Amino acid sequence: MTPRPDPPRRWWHLARPGDGSPAEGGTGVAPGAHEPAPPEEAAPSGITVRPHLPGGASPERTGSWRAGLSLEQLRRSSGAGPDREGRPAALSVRALRLMTLILAVALAYYGAGRLGLLRQVVVEGATVTPLWLPSGVALAALFAFGPRIAPGIALGMLAVASSITPVSGHSVLIAVGNTLAPLASWYLLRLAGFRPSLERLRDGLALVFLGALGGMTVSAAVGTGTLLATDKILMANAWPVWAAWWAGDALGVLVVVPVLVVLFRPRLPRSALGWVELLGLYVVTAALTWVAIYSPLDLLFLVFPLLIWAALRFELTGSAPAALIVSVLAVTAATDQQGPFAGRAMGEIMVNLQAFNVSVALTGLLLSSLVTERRHVRERIEDACQELAEVVDTLAPGASGGRTRSAGGTGPEEGEGRGRAGAGWGAG
Repeated sequence: MTPRPDPPRRWWHLARPGDGSPAEGGTGVAPGAHEPAPPEEAAPSGITVRPHLPGGASPERTGSWRAGLSLEQLRRSSGAGPDREGRPAALSVRALRLMTLILAVALAYYGAGRLGLLRQVVVEGATVTPLWLPSGVALAALFAFGPRIAPGIALGMLAVASSITPVSGHSVLIAVGNTLAPLASWYLLRLAGFRPSLERLRDGLALVFLGALGGMTVSAAVGTGTLLATDKILMANAWPVWAAWWAGDALGVLVVVPVLVVLFRPRLPRSALGWVELLGLYVVTAALTWVAIYSPLDLLFLVFPLLIWAALRFELTGSAPAALIVSVLAVTAATDQQGPFAGRAMGEIMVNLQAFNVSVALTGLLLSSLVTERRHVRERIEDACQELAEVVDTLAPGASGGRTRSAGGTGPEEGEGRGRAGAGWGAG
């Protein structure tokens, strides 16, 4: 009796049930005329495929069949034929979701803008904010939902401007500049291969130099140019206004984006003792910063050991909120002209404030990114050692029992990295 040939394989599966594949553990008998092929199946690409045999053979009369595309299905996938049932409803749902996202981004931008307007300074006749929180909110929203939510940024900025003065042509131009700046930052970061998780040192450097210092030059340039065109400031004062505007927007990116990453991708302590240490870190940071600012002595440098502690022990989860606390307290003291900012000209205050805040943000962000990157390298090395020990055990049973136990993590590295409360947060 001549054996029947094996049926051909489908291009997206190794074997179909009943074709005698080893995975099924069957008898190896191919399907015959008593087993018709299914009329249609869904391919991974989303295009519906149905059995199609070369030579016009009917799939119902043979056990061997191949996946093919019908002409009607190709028309539907390309949009050339009649629309599928329910497509208008699906489009309306997508449009509704997009509108909801845009309104949510506009609301978040407006709320952050109102918080930023609580502290303002006047630099050479122009009112600027030392810490513009919406710039970080806009950049984070672009990475979360893409550039399609850019209208929400513009709407949020227009809502913030309308809460101060009636909407006019120059407020629209400023809104356009504040929308283009995060878009420019988003595009530059995408070109650099930026990962919003901030788990690599290169991601921290990219956020600093491309996302904050690079992209925010657009909003500062458009805003300062608008003030010059409307005779709000003099040409001689354009540079100080531009520098203050740019520093406020850049600081908003450096402070807000890491905090939002922590909120949406937290790496929290694993025990009650770790929680106590983390919350105690925040309290001590706020108290020591307040003492350093309002002390008659210049003691602002005392906050940097706390930031280092936060980055080493809790990585971004500790350093990002700590940097936000320090920056907010420093901005409050500077706008009130108290502490180390008392008795100084506004231009000098802005230079000192922004230099201090940028140093704080850089210390926490870059150090936490470096610690996280080192932790990932260590974990990959441990996994490789474990796999190597398992291979050695397979090749020579009983010859590497000590090595397997050592690679399994009973040594001091395992105790430091995974055994104790709050472990896995340090540099290793």
